[in-house]
Amino acid sequence: MQKYTGQGESCNSRQPLQLNFRSISVLADFLTTSEVAEYLRIKERTVYELVRTRRIPCSRVTGRLIFPKTMIDAWVRLHIDYEGPAVAPAPPVIAGSHDPLLEWAVRESSSDLALMSGGSSDGLQRLERRQAVAAGLHVVNPANGDYNRSFISGAARWGDLVLIHWAWRDQGLVVAPNNPHRIQSIVDLSRPGITIACRQEGAGSQILLRHLLEQADVPYQKLSFLEPALRTETDLAAVVLDGKADCGLAIASAARRFRLGFVPLRRERFDLAMNRRDYFEGPLQRLLWFTRRAEFSAYASALGGYDVAKTGEVIL
Repeated sequence: MQKYTGQGESCNSRQPLQLNFRSISVLADFLTTSEVAEYLRIKERTVYELVRTRRIPCSRVTGRLIFPKTMIDAWVRLHIDYEGPAVAPAPPVIAGSHDPLLEWAVRESSSDLALMSGGSSDGLQRLERRQAVAAGLHVVNPANGDYNRSFISGAARWGDLVLIHWAWRDQGLVVAPNNPHRIQSIVDLSRPGITIACRQEGAGSQILLRHLLEQADVPYQKLSFLEPALRTETDLAAVVLDGKADCGLAIASAARRFRLGFVPLRRERFDLAMNRRDYFEGPLQRLLWFTRRAEFSAYASALGGYDVAKTGEVIL
């Protein structure tokens, strides 16, 4: 067997590389020794040494050394010496609070996005750790009644964030059909025998519930809550329908979907927070373009409790 000596590029000088048009097309994503040296900004003899010691991906299948460009890129990333914040692309996931209209739009828009509903606080944390490209938020500022801006104002260290308006939603108490307990306000939750379904801590609905109870001077600790906490609007409405809870704070569309009663309390703004760079990438752009189509407005109207007149506008 002929040994590779590192002298010249050919592994076998008696068999020169023969390429036709089809070969050139197939090898378009491969680099020669001189090309990979230029690409990495190193000397060719360094490339040969890396090949000799099997420390760089290459192939001799054509009779000459060729280097798959995608594998060279991966090889460079594997050798990064860095301890700062994550810089890898975030996965195509929208974390944060659950929204039925967003869930439908992600599925119908062919955006290649996925949802991970864990609440507004969890979503913002995942955005910080680059575990998501966006986070759904609906967090009220008790001081001024505004939504989401103050919630992300302390996140400047997490990158160049933008806030995109998704929808205004009607928020209130989901109750059993015909409202047998005659629940009319947040104060009625303190009545004996009322079992309340609630969302997980950090969810926008749970933050709002605590705020409304504080405004009404109703002690949170004295209320009767169903365990465990629920992660989506749909889950909350389902337990009310099943009779496991008498009510819970959720949006109007959840009550309408399950043919439940609804006591409106507040109009809230649901937004999507994202890094400015990710905003211009394909997945989020496909989702936002889909919101301009007539079927998006029609579906929002069918769900009930939505105002999507300003969907896609930049809030911050």
